[in-house]
Amino acid sequence: MDAASYVTLTRQSGLQAEMRTIANNIANASTTGFRREGAIFSEFISDLGGDDPSLSMAAAQVRDTRLDQAPLTQTGATYDFAIEGDGFFLIEGATGPLLTRAGAFTPNAAGELSTLDGYRLLDAGGAPVFVPPDAAAVSLAADGTLSADGQPIGEIGLWQPVDPTDLQHRDGVRFEAPGGVQPMFDGAVILQGFLENSNVDPIGEFARMIEIQRAYEQGQQFLDREDQRIRGVIEALLKR
Repeated sequence: MDAASYVTLTRQSGLQAEMRTIANNIANASTTGFRREGAIFSEFISDLGGDDPSLSMAAAQVRDTRLDQAPLTQTGATYDFAIEGDGFFLIEGATGPLLTRAGAFTPNAAGELSTLDGYRLLDAGGAPVFVPPDAAAVSLAADGTLSADGQPIGEIGLWQPVDPTDLQHRDGVRFEAPGGVQPMFDGAVILQGFLENSNVDPIGEFARMIEIQRAYEQGQQFLDREDQRIRGVIEALLKR
């Protein structure tokens, strides 16, 4: 196989990776708090040695998470929270803190606010958020102050990764920041009775999928022609 075929194969592999990313975006177009992803293509160069020119190949092994604001939906539910602006809620993961924009919470058996699948919500100090079980009315101020029957009981903080480029997608709508997280003090508000939608644009994703499909088909046609050419050369040599 010659250099052109190797280059095309790496391009095809990258296009497949981007197609999988787009398919995942479309599948989560209605998932609360989901953040759209894109594939980042990079170039790596191989030295062939001697007088041969270097070989340039493509890779798409990194995903870029798009953090732009998504529309908000009013639910009226007491423990539905939405962030308007930057930042994340902090929840307690199995192996460490996780960040999320999905703000649907509910009190667990111990009275602590948790995600619907059991991850505890953490306050501005990194501790679980407790709501008295006998509270008649629970309200949340825009600055994150949580009150029960008019008395403050805690503060839901907003958090961000220390290194924004270090954000890694984990388990649907949750993110891990290996470099650590830090509190945010300005630039966003928390709304009670709202949920943030997915920031996926289905029409844009379908249009991109068509572009990727066409590019992949062109690459496959080139590989088919190269295969026929090589077979022809081999058959001609064997006839001599």
